[in-house]
Amino acid sequence: MGKQGTGLFSYSSLVHAIAGGCGSAVAMATFFPLDTVRTRLQLEEGRASKNTFTQMIEIYHEEGLVGLYRGLLPVIESLYCSNFVYFYTFHGLKRVANKEQAAIRDLLLAMVAGSVNVMVTNPLWVVNTRLKMQGVHRRKPPTTPNAASTNHHYKGMLDGVRRVWREEGLAGLWSGATSSLVLTVNPAIQFMVYEAAKRQAMRVSGGQQLSSSTVFLVGAVAKTVATVLTYPIQLVQAKQRHGHSYEGLPQNTGVITLMLYILKLQGPKGLFKGLEAKLLQTVLAAALMFVCYEKIAAAVFAVLMGRRRLVVKQ
Repeated sequence: MGKQGTGLFSYSSLVHAIAGGCGSAVAMATFFPLDTVRTRLQLEEGRASKNTFTQMIEIYHEEGLVGLYRGLLPVIESLYCSNFVYFYTFHGLKRVANKEQAAIRDLLLAMVAGSVNVMVTNPLWVVNTRLKMQGVHRRKPPTTPNAASTNHHYKGMLDGVRRVWREEGLAGLWSGATSSLVLTVNPAIQFMVYEAAKRQAMRVSGGQQLSSSTVFLVGAVAKTVATVLTYPIQLVQAKQRHGHSYEGLPQNTGVITLMLYILKLQGPKGLFKGLEAKLLQTVLAAALMFVCYEKIAAAVFAVLMGRRRLVVKQ
């Protein structure tokens, strides 16, 4: 694994990865119904864009509590794996290549970490997106051939990965990977803003540890900036992973072509459908994730340092 020192493979990077994975899982589980609303608005063309909480109540009345929490377990599994890979790679690279803590270098390293994360975990997110929409088309018959083609029933994450591999090949498992690679700029912007704002807050506080409320606020601001700037690509990414329902448009349509098609069909508002729910979910979840991440990382480091001192004394 390597020593506690400065290498890419270190206990420090592992602690950050575990803390990041656990923090993101807790945050997603807390605000999951908001993510359900966002997904349904992005993928159900017939669902009118209304107030987020009105949509939540509407889904609850139509499908019950299961509708709001459909796909929770695979989301948590995918998110933990994704953030573990991302945090481990980002902090490992940061220890090696950004000892000066430069914001621009943070941005570049975050994009590299995001690219590694995409290539490793994209199949999980493809199946995850389909599991979240599973059962929806059985209630409402699809209106186009394309919509019907994505109406599979997967028993779980592993079954989904196997079936997509068997039925659609590598292209199916990595559908949406192009938009996901473009979207590495999202966490890159988020982490650049977060790290820069955190360093500034630390300077203002005289180097003291930041309070949970300050970390929550910094995390919320960072995620808001990143989400608004990249939302249209996120919408296209969801459609690529699940399979869009635009008749006459191939399922393997590229990012720009699909974005222009939506823009022509629905105007600018079509590219931002579900943004309100996404902002509520992702900003609150990201802020809570950073709080949990900082607390978990601090606690684990404290335990490790305590054990280290104990060993030295002995």
